[in-house]
Amino acid sequence: MLKDITLGQYFPGDSAIHRMDPRMKLILTIAYIVGVFMVGNLPGYLLSLAFLYMVVRIAGISFKFLIRGVKPLKFIIIFTFVLNLFFVQGETPLLDLGFWTLTKEALENAIFFALRLVFLVMGTSVLTLTTSPVQLTDGLERLMRPLQKFHFPAHELAMMMTIALRFIPTLLEETDKIQKAQMARGADFESGNLIARAKAMIPLLVPLFVSAFRRANDLAMAMEARCYRGGDHRTRLRELKYTKLDMIAALCMAAFIAIIVLEGMLLG
Repeated sequence: MLKDITLGQYFPGDSAIHRMDPRMKLILTIAYIVGVFMVGNLPGYLLSLAFLYMVVRIAGISFKFLIRGVKPLKFIIIFTFVLNLFFVQGETPLLDLGFWTLTKEALENAIFFALRLVFLVMGTSVLTLTTSPVQLTDGLERLMRPLQKFHFPAHELAMMMTIALRFIPTLLEETDKIQKAQMARGADFESGNLIARAKAMIPLLVPLFVSAFRRANDLAMAMEARCYRGGDHRTRLRELKYTKLDMIAALCMAAFIAIIVLEGMLLG
């Protein structure tokens, strides 16, 4: 399951999505997520899926690989689905058990919230899969640069967010190694009740935290050894520039949002 997580990974490529400005990719990713949260019916989600599939195909990424990245979050998605079934009220009953009544509105809301989580993970994964850590850091910093007038640490925050995001695959790989080592010594992570499984995770979490702090310390020492001083008077090998490709992508996203709005008005 750990290998299925795609968030934080980067696949080098030369597709149109890879060549886009990271600032535009960040903006369009946020716009896509907003568009998905504006959807209120099944045709809208089908349209969102078709748009995402088109982007994934252009980026040269396997759609099955993207779907595989949702599997580790299935418990959160199921929990969100069940939570909406019990706590959302409605007027059209579908099933009455006496102590609880399942309504049509609650079922629809539960399905839509689960789908939103799926599209949120998949859309964000496309961003990280097609954007290198350096580009992602530069894009975040440039977008937050206006906040520096208010003494906001734009560069430091962008660097922290990017490092945290890129540490996800590293920590997952480390977790897999530690888990296999513990299983070779007789550890059992799958049998027993919930409390027993939680206790079995202690021998896994302790060395993982130690390894994470060690890696963070090594990274800090490496940055200091290279005289890294943050964003003050820092130059870049490649300056970010918007191109026609970014404008075309922005127009496509605007068309997607417009269709979502119109579809909601007509079918809502």
